[in-house]
Amino acid sequence: MKKNASFLLMAILGGAISLGAYTLLVGNQKTVVHVKERIPTLVTSSGTPTNNTNMDFTLAAQKTIHSVVHVKNLSISKGPTSAIDFFYGYGGTERQQIGTGSGVIISPDGYIVTNNHVIAEATQLQVTLNNNKTYEATLIGSDRKTDIALLKIDAEQNLPALTFGDSDASKIGEWVLAVGNPFNLTSTVTAGIISAKARDLGNNQSFIQTDAAVNPGNSGGALVNSAGDLIGINTAISSRTGSYVGYSFAVPSNIAKKIIDDLLEFGSVQKGIIGIQGVGLNSTTAEKLEVSETQGVYIGNIVSESGAEEAGLQEGDIIKKIDQVKVNKFPDLIGYIHSKRPGDKVNVVYTRNGKEKQTLVTLKKNETFNLEKIGLSVKALSKKDQKKYNIDYGVKITGQSQRYQESFEGKILLEINGSKIRTPEDAQELQEEFKRYLRPSILILNQNGEKERIRFY
Repeated sequence: MKKNASFLLMAILGGAISLGAYTLLVGNQKTVVHVKERIPTLVTSSGTPTNNTNMDFTLAAQKTIHSVVHVKNLSISKGPTSAIDFFYGYGGTERQQIGTGSGVIISPDGYIVTNNHVIAEATQLQVTLNNNKTYEATLIGSDRKTDIALLKIDAEQNLPALTFGDSDASKIGEWVLAVGNPFNLTSTVTAGIISAKARDLGNNQSFIQTDAAVNPGNSGGALVNSAGDLIGINTAISSRTGSYVGYSFAVPSNIAKKIIDDLLEFGSVQKGIIGIQGVGLNSTTAEKLEVSETQGVYIGNIVSESGAEEAGLQEGDIIKKIDQVKVNKFPDLIGYIHSKRPGDKVNVVYTRNGKEKQTLVTLKKNETFNLEKIGLSVKALSKKDQKKYNIDYGVKITGQSQRYQESFEGKILLEINGSKIRTPEDAQELQEEFKRYLRPSILILNQNGEKERIRFY
């Protein structure tokens, strides 16, 4: 019994000694938990020194202001003085109206480019140079679609002309100058940068967008780069007030030059088309079309007998590049095509089922014309249509505005106000007289070969 008690006592004493030793050696130590911080990986500078040299626009400005002119548009409007005048569109009191804008001298012998809306409906045009000399101007031609017009003056001496730059080579963020005559303040220069390219304002156009201040009167003036080369014709502003609020738009010089060359060589604009109907891709359209790409132009339809059809393009193909120009959205494609003529060949890079392909497409003449005052789009009759309907005149209706409840697409437009139409150009000329009638009318031929006269009230 005593032996067991002594063993118990020794066990208790040993435990106490062990506990005391542990407390002495370990009990005063602090437990430290190491937490590794998530430090973001930052992109560091490459060490390339920045260019702190201030941009000097004085040479570009001096080069440009003598080449930008003031354009005055004098027109005559007639106001109706009786009910008969109002309904039939004649008679009334004549009133002179004056509009102003800008223009750019593009050749020493007096050719000047401006906007179509600057010279629209003019009965007399005057151009004032930077030296305050004024000349009568002749309208050589214009294009309403691109809003470009070409004038000519006869001066006693060679004039200071601007050199065309390559608008396709201009870059977003590049410094530019806008030179014009806002509010009749001649030789006004403003500076900014290119904010965007291939900007569409809702009519399948392709503008250079800048933040250089542009106001009424700047229209038709020059947009130049820091070297003083012409890269655009100032055309429009985005504003709810009618004055500049931050953005302005210019027709790219490559498009303007092509329009000018056409007017000089052919007397009219030669518009080439690739022959597709499509849509620019983004997240929404890509999801709707069930494609994985969000950049490029998705081909929704191929125009028959077009260059696209002959080159083997198909519905569902996605155009990614045309020649050396990347196609991220539809205006990229339109802007480049507008700088080309029928017969020109362009290399089209596209994807089909995820695989990249390319083909050479020959642009063909645009046979579709918009009759804006009637709300129809038409094109020339094919030999197949002439044989099918046994007719030798008329144009085919390819589209219409939303004002019509009945569909006219695919039908043949034969007459406007009783006058026969043989070509799309005839239809364009006749539409100018469309609203001068009290009850204008069109005669169409439906798919069953039946004639229908549509009267407008």
